[in-house]
Amino acid sequence: MRLYDAHNHLQDERFGGRQEELIALCRREGVAAMVVNGACEADWPAVAELARRYPDLIIPSFGYHPWYVGERTTSWRENLEHVLRENPGAVVGEIGLDRWKPGLDPVAQEEVFVWQLRLAAERNLPASIHCLQAWGKLFELLRAGPRPARGVLLHSYGGPVELILPLAEVGAYFSLPGYFAHERKRRQRETFRHVPPERLLIETDAPDQCLPEERVKHRLPEPAGAGRAERPVNSETGVHGSAGDRACRTPVCGLNHPANLVAVYAFATELLGRPLPDLAAQVEANFIRLFGRPRGAATPDPAGPPASPSPAPPPQSQTHP
Repeated sequence: MRLYDAHNHLQDERFGGRQEELIALCRREGVAAMVVNGACEADWPAVAELARRYPDLIIPSFGYHPWYVGERTTSWRENLEHVLRENPGAVVGEIGLDRWKPGLDPVAQEEVFVWQLRLAAERNLPASIHCLQAWGKLFELLRAGPRPARGVLLHSYGGPVELILPLAEVGAYFSLPGYFAHERKRRQRETFRHVPPERLLIETDAPDQCLPEERVKHRLPEPAGAGRAERPVNSETGVHGSAGDRACRTPVCGLNHPANLVAVYAFATELLGRPLPDLAAQVEANFIRLFGRPRGAATPDPAGPPASPSPAPPPQSQTHP
């Protein structure tokens, strides 16, 4: 059985250079591919290097996260175009809109997002999108286009259930993180029970968005000074610190190991009432349809346009509320 992580940040410096060890465990757990997302110019080279070292596993993704658009250089567009040329088959991301974090310039944020979305459309690349408290605006921009014909991923979708089918109709896929297994995320769990099966993906968002402690299978130590008492978790994002604190992004249970993907799949089977082999086969088909396979994979599949959305099956009872 092959597992697919639609969204993580394996390049993150909080892993302390232990990527080889992390990847070895991911492989043992059956992880077949992962999309590793850059968030700003500073980490694009690290993402590209990981994709070079592990071409059979990693699909690189390059973009400007809405939290960091204020840090962009005057040549950021040229730099993004260059790194995409150097990495055929990459994803444009993590890009998006955020009306939750204070201090962001909404005009600049939207301008940067729209330009990146257009770039993805022009190059026939999928996009990986972050959105917080801006779902109406996001839908408006996706509907207006241009948007990638391949589709877009709405990572850790936390929007209203009423927008699922309209967003699916403009090419959206929806990825479920383990963080939504926390008790307080009841609304998000219910929302995912309405996602069309052919648009469902699964993610870790490692090193962030840790599962509840009792579900964590693989643990990593917290960085020095990242004590729980000093850094309360933020219930919106699943990371420590305030919305304006870039440095404080450690999950409440410590760093999220990317091999916890297997535990997120287990959570998804309970939530959706589907047998694991069934769910894994569906997620694999969805992942390959949107992202394709890593360049070095033994049996590359051409990516296709999004599958037409169909209504989700009737919600079934879940084991954990």
